[in-house]
Amino acid sequence: MYSKNHSANRWQIADWLELEPRLRASVIIPHEDGDLAAQEIHRYGDDPRFVQVLMLIRTAEPMGRRKYWKIYEAAVEHGLPVGVHFGGWGRGPITGVGFPSYYIEDTVGMATAFQDQITSLVFEGVFDRYPELQVVMIEGGFAWLPGLLWRMDRAWRLHRRDLPHVRRPPSEIVREHLWLTTQPMDEPPTRADFDELLLQMGMNDRLMFATDYPHWDFDAPDLALPARMDPTLRQAIMAGNALSCYRFDAAR
Repeated sequence: MYSKNHSANRWQIADWLELEPRLRASVIIPHEDGDLAAQEIHRYGDDPRFVQVLMLIRTAEPMGRRKYWKIYEAAVEHGLPVGVHFGGWGRGPITGVGFPSYYIEDTVGMATAFQDQITSLVFEGVFDRYPELQVVMIEGGFAWLPGLLWRMDRAWRLHRRDLPHVRRPPSEIVREHLWLTTQPMDEPPTRADFDELLLQMGMNDRLMFATDYPHWDFDAPDLALPARMDPTLRQAIMAGNALSCYRFDAAR
């Protein structure tokens, strides 16, 4: 596993980054082995062409578990966010109730994996231990976030005695440590519904455009967002928020 990931990162440099200086890459890691993953982050973490560490959303265990903490520690040491992308297998059924029959069930159900991982990261104290850690949830949608935050806050108020390390409402923690991407673009029936969704999320400065091109169901940048969106917000989602998250405009 180590040699494959090491080769993948070297391949990114040789075949992409050295040929096109405008490109940026993710450090690919064997995320089920914390020690080897941390070694890979330390190997490439100071190269300014690598702007995040990459994991997949379906891991063998919830991402808050201590087996993954060395990854977060290494990422923070190098000032890199951890990107968590749609996909992966883990070691159990790919839904919470077993294996589906059709790919569409997997596609729709993937959003629950993102919710489970956010819940794990918050309640197992990852952000308390690594207060500088930033996590980017990539291509899992975002319309589900307001309801998740309400549910987490309510559960925390009822059970906070069991979680002395979670000293603030989960919604506050999420809004300080989490970033999201638009793809797949959640499309409420009306523009007013979309505006209300953004208001309830409260994370306009942490939502970034993602296209998923060249997959057949990609989101085109000129069509994904509502036509009459506020120009300042559109610019933030399309470019400004990513500049802030990945520090493209900062010397590393």
